[in-house]
Amino acid sequence: MANHDSNPAAAGGALVGAALSRPLSQVDPEIYETVRLETDKQATKLVMIASENYASEAVLSTCASVMSNKYAEGYPGKRYYGGCEFVDMAETLAIDRAKQLFNVEHANVQPHSGTQANMGVYFAALQPGDTIIGMELPHGGHLSHGHKMSFSGQLFNVVTYGVNKDTELLDYDEMAAQAKEHKPQIIVVGASAYPRTIDFARVRSIADEVGAKVLADIAHWAGLVAAGVYPNPAPHADFVSTTTHKTLRGPRGGLVMCKEEYAKELDRKVFPGIQGGPFMHLIAAKAVCFLEALSDGFKLYAEQIVTNAKALGNAMAERGYRLVSDGTDTHLILVDVGQAGMTGKEGEAWLDTAGVVINKNTIPFDTNSPFVTSGLRIGTPAVTSRGMGEEQMVQIADWIHRVLESKGDEEISKQVRSEVDELCHAYPIYDWRLREMPKLD
Repeated sequence: MANHDSNPAAAGGALVGAALSRPLSQVDPEIYETVRLETDKQATKLVMIASENYASEAVLSTCASVMSNKYAEGYPGKRYYGGCEFVDMAETLAIDRAKQLFNVEHANVQPHSGTQANMGVYFAALQPGDTIIGMELPHGGHLSHGHKMSFSGQLFNVVTYGVNKDTELLDYDEMAAQAKEHKPQIIVVGASAYPRTIDFARVRSIADEVGAKVLADIAHWAGLVAAGVYPNPAPHADFVSTTTHKTLRGPRGGLVMCKEEYAKELDRKVFPGIQGGPFMHLIAAKAVCFLEALSDGFKLYAEQIVTNAKALGNAMAERGYRLVSDGTDTHLILVDVGQAGMTGKEGEAWLDTAGVVINKNTIPFDTNSPFVTSGLRIGTPAVTSRGMGEEQMVQIADWIHRVLESKGDEEISKQVRSEVDELCHAYPIYDWRLREMPKLD
């Protein structure tokens, strides 16, 4: 056995090695506590933010794997670093599964986020100053579709379209009129707070009339698209972008797909155009989530998401709340609480105290600021992951109503919080209720 006492270098090496294996609770008790608190929150509250979900333990363990240690600039078989044979295998699996899942010709799994996926498309298909048409943010669009605070609104000439004021459905006539007048290079279609399906074939027709390309951003609906319960834009779009979390239930990250004719230029714009080394632990985790999404069980899950959203929306309407667009085809409902004499900001805060986590959201033609809003966006992906169904959605609607009607009354919120905790205990996720992270002394 080596004698570390007589070998200072060996002793120092042993100390370094020991440091690498110390648990988080010892290395950084403060961060450990934040993780413990977040673990407890996710276990005991109803997470109903439409863009949030629970990744599987298989995905989470891959995110925390040694793949995080590997640098792999470039693409499989064409890396700028040595020792990439195994991460090449992981990335190739992710690419092949993404192509199968979404029925696309080419997939790039390296974007760090949905916004960077969109950036890759813009840089591949546009020049600074070119015109894009995107959905207005207050009508349900996304920052990366041309908002002035985003790079997309600063680098390109942006024209917007929205929803019809009477129906609150996407106004394809307005989109067509804007396209004919402004002759965009790209029409961006997609949304972060639009409860209905989109007619991608109609968008393709509008684009063809003016010689524009189509970018379909399906970040919110990717899991539903993969399961066949939401229209797949791939046959109609030149580019398709998405995140890999939300309804797809994978790690936080991005994915961008396209027709083969754009593949080489898109890959060049993702790397080295806008990114350096890819996150190989997340790419491997994306491969896992794509495999999960190819299963029959995932299709049933996605169908239940939509069923739950419809049940929740109906229950809210029965309690007197107005739903934007009068319902939903997707994973979310958008509730107009302004009519009930409150703001989205107030409702979000009151419900959080009662154990229901949602977010304030602007609604079409909102008179309140984005920091106040007249709406609440409520999603069903995470509660569906816990195994909840229509019966629980009706119960949740009742809790939401009790809290909002009382304007956050302390006693009512406390009672609802207790009932929420019981429901979460009955539908545990990751068995967290059985093995919560212990508090530090």
